[in-house]
Amino acid sequence: MNRLNAIKAELEQWQELEPKSTKTQQSAEDGPFLLPSKARFPERPFAKVEQAWLEEKKEVLNAVTERVVMLREDNEKLSEHGILQDMKRKITKVKDYHGTLMEMLSDMLNEHFPLPGQAALGSKKKKGAVPDYGQNLISLSEILEQLTNKTLETPHEPYVTTDDSYWPPYIEMLLRNGIATRHPEDCNKIRLEFFY
Repeated sequence: MNRLNAIKAELEQWQELEPKSTKTQQSAEDGPFLLPSKARFPERPFAKVEQAWLEEKKEVLNAVTERVVMLREDNEKLSEHGILQDMKRKITKVKDYHGTLMEMLSDMLNEHFPLPGQAALGSKKKKGAVPDYGQNLISLSEILEQLTNKTLETPHEPYVTTDDSYWPPYIEMLLRNGIATRHPEDCNKIRLEFFY
């Protein structure tokens, strides 16, 4: 029983002390909140300068970000336009080169493989030695051009029908050198040999 009385007395003491301690805690906690903000955080001498610097940096960052976005958009537009212009230049360059090669080939063929009437006029042979093939013969460059065009235009049927306008020695030369081949069923048709 003494023990019970001792515990009750101690409990009463604690109950009396507890409200006092919570009041002192509340007054200590309320103290800083009641003070002005300048008292809690003393003003630094460079706070305004730092704030201005921060605002300036934000403006610069925004301006740079906008500029980067604009440059990316311009780059995308220019890159598409630039690619098209570059392709046009390359196509023009290839066409010019192709034209130059065709002119050189034609000149070389006309020089080294003249038509029979032209060769007879240039040499001192008798006119009777060269048979008369007529005026409608096609030059070797024209034959090659027709064969090439036919191969490119209709690859499924690349054969060209030969007639009297094709000089037989030119056809034989193309066949013997592996440049052209005859049709397996019709000997009057030839095509370019595949070179791949």
